[in-house]
Formats: sequence, C-alpha cells, structure tokens
Amino acid sequence: MSVFSKILSRSAVDQVRQYSAAAQSQLREVLGNQLSGIKEAGTFKAERIITSSQSTQITVQGSDKKILNFCANNYLGLANNPEIVKYSQQLLSEYGAGLSSVRFICGTQDIHKKLEQKIAQFHGREDTILYASCFDANAGIFEAILTPEDAVFSDELNHASIIDGIRLCKAKKQRYKHRNLADLEQQLRSTDARLKLIATDGVFSMDGNIAPLARIVELAKKYNALVFVDECHATGFFGATGRGTEEYDNVMGEVDIINSTLGKALGGASGGYTTGPAELISFLRQKSRPYLFSNTLPPAVVGVGLKVMDMLLSSSELTQRVQSNTQRFREAMTKAGFTIAGENHPICPVMLGDARLASTFADEMLTRGIYVIGFSYPVVPEGKARIRVQISAAHTEAEIDHAIAAFIEVGRSLKVIK
Repeated sequence: MSVFSKILSRSAVDQVRQYSAAAQSQLREVLGNQLSGIKEAGTFKAERIITSSQSTQITVQGSDKKILNFCANNYLGLANNPEIVKYSQQLLSEYGAGLSSVRFICGTQDIHKKLEQKIAQFHGREDTILYASCFDANAGIFEAILTPEDAVFSDELNHASIIDGIRLCKAKKQRYKHRNLADLEQQLRSTDARLKLIATDGVFSMDGNIAPLARIVELAKKYNALVFVDECHATGFFGATGRGTEEYDNVMGEVDIINSTLGKALGGASGGYTTGPAELISFLRQKSRPYLFSNTLPPAVVGVGLKVMDMLLSSSELTQRVQSNTQRFREAMTKAGFTIAGENHPICPVMLGDARLASTFADEMLTRGIYVIGFSYPVVPEGKARIRVQISAAHTEAEIDHAIAAFIEVGRSLKVIK
C-alpha cells in the first residue's frame, strides 16, 4: 500500500480518484471535440514514421521501399554524412553521453568552447553562446536584454519562437507589416525608446521569401536601432558561401545579432546559438534563462557541429550545389504551370490554396515514391495551403527530375495544372 493510501482513509482515496477521473474525462472530451474539428477541416497533421536515417532516400513505417525525401531541412545533405557520424561517435566515446548539468555549474567542456569559437569565426562575430535549440536562443535573448525603457519591432510573419521570445520581455512591442519598410520606419520614427531592436527572420520558412535586410540595416542606422536576424533557414547554404541572408543581401557584418540553429543544414542534429558582440554574449551567460537552466549540448551533438563547421570553413561546394538544384526545380515547376512561392531559396512552396487538396496531393505523391508534406492552417494562413518542397545539396539531378515528373502527373490528375 502506498504512503498516500496509508495517510488517507479508503473512502478519501476513492473520492480523490473519483475527482481525478472526472477531471480527466472532461479534459478528454474538450480536447477530443477540438481534434474532431481539426480532422473535419482537413488540417490534422499525421506524423509519418521514418525507419531509416535522415537522407534524400528514406524508408517509412509500413513500407520497405526507398522513398525520395523532399521535405526535410537537411539542406546540405549532412544529416547522415559518414565523416560527421564517425567524428560524433569519437567524441561520444571520449567525452561521454552528456554533462548532466547546466553550463555554469559543471556543464562546459573544451569542445563547447571550440564550437562557439568556430561559429563566431564562420559568421565573422566576436563570440557565440550555445543553446539546446534556436527556439531556446530566441526565448532567451529578448527578456534578457530588453527592459520597459526599450522597444522591439517584429515582422508580423516572424517564426513562432521569435514571437514567444518577445512576449516574455517587458519592452514596448510593435509589429510591422510583413517586409513593409514604410510601416517599420513610421514605427521607428515615433518611438522614444532607449534601445530599439528590429527583429526579423532572414528567410521566412513557410513562404521561402527573404527579409529586405539591406534596407532594414539602412533604417537601423538612420534611427539608431539594432538589427536581430533569425538565420535558421539560411545558415550554411544561403548566400554565395553560405553565410546567410546578410551575405545574400550584401550587408556582411552589419547585422548586430544573429540567432541560428545546428539542427537544419548544419548536420541536422540539435542545438542553437546566438552570435554577436562579446558583451552581449557575456551578458546572456549571466541572464539568459534557457541557457542558465537547461543542460548543455551533449558531446556527440557538439561533434556534429564541429565537423560541419570545419567543412564549411574550408569549402563552399555544398552551398553551390544546393543553389544549383534549387534553380533546376523552380524553373521546371514554373514552366509546368505550378505557382512556386519564395525567392531563389531551397524552400519551394507549391501553392495549392485548399487544405484538403494539399493533404490529398501529398498522399498521392507518396504513392509515387516522393515524400512531401501538405501545409495548411494554422501553420499557414487560411486559403494558402501548399506543398512545401525543400531541396538538398544531396539530391541528384535525376532525383529532382523524378520529383518534378511526379508533381506534373499528380497536378494534372487533380486538375491543378493542365
């Protein structure tokens, strides 16, 4: 008999259980009704279970056939790179499975400092701080550095992690219309805040469009503001050498704060970071809650980051390959009659409009050996459902052409194109 049961009489225990069962029943009913509504709307997001490593060719549960994967953030094709895996295994053996601690207690190893230095070198910044994810990096920066005396100006379509991070801070919060510089300037002009911080995604992941960073930097200089950019969908593969949106828009080194991830192009494992001025990074080590109260990255994950950074610092071959593959896909799909959103980016949204159509389209593609996912509300606005295709450096030209052929076949059968 449990200690709890010994303390309470049998009738009291039964009463507690009865109350608990009633509350749980109510919860199940409330959530069940909402889930039914999601399914009826055709926006329920089922998870397909992969039974292989992340790659351009994968297997999924229920089938032993190889399927071409066109929906991963594996932009450089490094998620199962043998050289990276081998080095990760080496660090796992040398440094153990994990630190069982946060950084300031006993959770920092020399490899963590090496990775932070390499990331700073890659971006041309003074220092870097690692987080468990970029979601944590975004959750940990605004609250730490902004006070009620300050103001933050956020693009209305920024990633959820930026939105959540800004909610945590006490600064004046203002949203400007998506990539609308006139709206942003009007807001900057009207504020008397101490620190003014403009926050934007570098690349907006649902649409594959790009922040007008050069003009944002100009406005920041004009109004004495700081610029923060989330580069999760740019670092390592966007811009001539993979340095991201600021390289693409010819403002290298002019962004004040960059947050990004190790979990997409940079090996696909986990982890995020903030890179920027040394004083900022030092301050975040003292004040950033996700950093202070979360375990440090495990050595095997750090190993992935270290090896990828070494590869990117020595060559831009993979960056150039993903850009070439992107151009091939976008040009052929547009010629076939599809509407492809975005701007010269490996995120290639095939716009369909209807949520149910997007789900059906994705299912039909899977029967043809192509793994893509339909995106619909609330992930994207109502009426703007799409298939978000993501191109990798690891895709061969033959694989891209095969995907295009399947899109055309399904598109015609569902009357999306003629």
